[in-house]
Amino acid sequence: MEFFDLLWIGVTGAGSIWGYVTSRRFVRRRLRFVDAAHKPVAPLLAGGAAALVAAPLAALPLLTIGTAAAFGIGIGLGVRHGQKDVKRLPGI
Repeated sequence: MEFFDLLWIGVTGAGSIWGYVTSRRFVRRRLRFVDAAHKPVAPLLAGGAAALVAAPLAALPLLTIGTAAAFGIGIGLGVRHGQKDVKRLPGI
């Protein structure tokens, strides 16, 4: 494996993890009482929007469409798990 392949994997993983953690925390703390944030389609919309916003960054050397898609998946999973946290622990 080349150095740039490992760097790409690191950037993609870091972006996905950052998107997951921040979106989960945002749903738990800020969107706790917003009904629209708890609908089943909310993670799909959030992940799709995040991937579309990140897609133009694919012109940069280390970012690709796969990186944008992984970022969107991280956001969507974070929203979904944030929804579950709010349902399970209403006192967060």
